[in-house]
Amino acid sequence: MGRVEGKVALVTGAARGQGRSHAVRLAEEGADVVVTDVCHDISDELPYALASKEQLEETAELVRGTGRRCVAVQADVRSVGEMRGAVDAARDEFGRLDTVVANAGVMSIGAAWELSEEAWDVVMDVNLKGPWNTVRAAVPWMIEAGQGGSVIITSSAAGIRGHVPYAHYVASKHGVVGLMKALSNELAPHRIRVNTVHPTGVSDTGITVGVPIEELAAREPLFALAAMNPLAPYVEPRDVSNAVLFLASDEARYVTGLQFTVDAGSTNKP
Repeated sequence: MGRVEGKVALVTGAARGQGRSHAVRLAEEGADVVVTDVCHDISDELPYALASKEQLEETAELVRGTGRRCVAVQADVRSVGEMRGAVDAARDEFGRLDTVVANAGVMSIGAAWELSEEAWDVVMDVNLKGPWNTVRAAVPWMIEAGQGGSVIITSSAAGIRGHVPYAHYVASKHGVVGLMKALSNELAPHRIRVNTVHPTGVSDTGITVGVPIEELAAREPLFALAAMNPLAPYVEPRDVSNAVLFLASDEARYVTGLQFTVDAGSTNKP
């Protein structure tokens, strides 16, 4: 216990799924947490409802249930102003910020040449521009504080391989790898480490593709191939959270520029 004792973390997309799990896992090991989510639907092109204010507050209560403090902030990662508001909440409540988990993400499906401009834009804006906004809101204060820190960006197995049928999602998740690699070099002089985590399919995220997985697999053989993991059909949010915890902790003090897979062997299979 106490692997991140005394640290403060900001977790985006925390109202449910992986983000909620990351916030609770960090709190279990001693961190106080600021949790954010957009808390309303943002596009008809997404085939599922986004999380609610009530779910975000439920995350905050779960964090508090570990004995740690938590602030919940409704914020859209597509807006740097709203992300600066979340960082200000960390400053006002806790006086420091050590870890940024840029986790918020969305997805939809469709052949690349058939996607609407809005479908492309909403995925890219949340999944790629969102982490950039989160970093540019948080990093200046982290640099000023001079205490180093850790930035962890959620990518995907689709950020390593060319999965189908969601080229916009694949492009966004490859994009955050490039962002991470550049940031890891830019921020190294400030002792701020930057890494990505790459899950395969994760249970209990609240994200759906709009059609039954079995139907999509029958329609898209390459999707079915990508979904077959050597170890298990999927991983659970806590499996990814354990990787986030390691990267946030001082155990990873010299780990930067890493693509950390939590994918049950997905990206290594033949």
